[in-house]
Amino acid sequence: MYDHILIRYGELTTKGANRSDMEQILERNVRQAFVAWPQVRVGRIHTRIVVELHGVPVEPALQTLQHVFGISSFSPVAVASLDIEAICDTAIQVAKHELAGKGTFKVEARRGNKQFPLDSPAIAREVGSAVLRALPEVRVDVHHPDLVLEVDVRKSQAYVYPRRVPGLGGFPIGMSGRAIALLSGGIDSPVAVWKAMKRGLSLDLVHFHSFPFTSERAQRKVEDLVEILAKWGGPLPLHLISVTEIQSEIRKHCPEGLRTVLLRRMMFRIATKLADELRGGALVTGDSLGQVASQTLSALNAVDAATNLTVIRPLATEDKLDIIDVAKRIGTYETSVQPFDDCCSLFAPRRPKTNPKLEEIDRAEAPLDVENLVAAAVASRECKRIGM
Repeated sequence: MYDHILIRYGELTTKGANRSDMEQILERNVRQAFVAWPQVRVGRIHTRIVVELHGVPVEPALQTLQHVFGISSFSPVAVASLDIEAICDTAIQVAKHELAGKGTFKVEARRGNKQFPLDSPAIAREVGSAVLRALPEVRVDVHHPDLVLEVDVRKSQAYVYPRRVPGLGGFPIGMSGRAIALLSGGIDSPVAVWKAMKRGLSLDLVHFHSFPFTSERAQRKVEDLVEILAKWGGPLPLHLISVTEIQSEIRKHCPEGLRTVLLRRMMFRIATKLADELRGGALVTGDSLGQVASQTLSALNAVDAATNLTVIRPLATEDKLDIIDVAKRIGTYETSVQPFDDCCSLFAPRRPKTNPKLEEIDRAEAPLDVENLVAAAVASRECKRIGM
């Protein structure tokens, strides 16, 4: 019945002169989503993207599109030629399929092609009358119909569809530039990555480890999280970087209560070096204001002072339960709660200082050979591309 899918996008249509570039990015991302089905064809018409299925079942195709950012809604469609009789015949087939000969419906028509001889109200009247004649058991209900039968007349053909499936919204990945995201094995940072991708950021992920104090199972857990996130945004680069030496030096020379803040400052410096290499314009973290001692306003200010990049915190004002709800919805929660500790949790002080001053941080950091420690950590980097 349905051999095409019609895709709509919301915020992109308000972006003026940049809209064409953004539409191209979304079209590319939709095409990438169907890479496992080479027979699928993806093209663009005015303010719409059309997917030609060529034998691919419609339901798996619809599920695939529910993982593509930048789509406001989409519909399985039956295609008709630009002739009112052909449109009516197609609408009758769709109504039969959806209503099984009984129930209520209404018709909504749009004439995107202004050369078509009938205007939108006339198209709706003709289609509605044809359906009533062909299916005497059904009736019209304009307020609460069982089926909203939509007809969209375009330049080369008409589309008839029975429903709109909500999309993820947001922007297509790649539209907002590139950033470096710090990914731990916890609940928060994968959700922050997902939300950053939803706003159109293309991401390189960085995970800091401290072998042999963190286990291979902890790294495998992070790689599993990236596999899940790649289902939403396509293949993702994961950079694995050792901070074992940095933690050792902080433990030797710095006050215990400042350990976590000092470690995070070093992580930001390392991530900034990586951003310089990869042309990233921002850092993304899973910090939620006040959730732990290292995420007080004073601590966040102290950490931010270690980088010249914009720091994006998608979860800054989110409650933990709301973050958990998103983690469950996107599929990362069960993996995140596996009991394999990351380097930050193992390094946490017994009594962390919650309101460190920048002058105090500078004094605590003075014994560290910051430049060489950062360089050694960057040199330890191992990169994997996950989700191919």
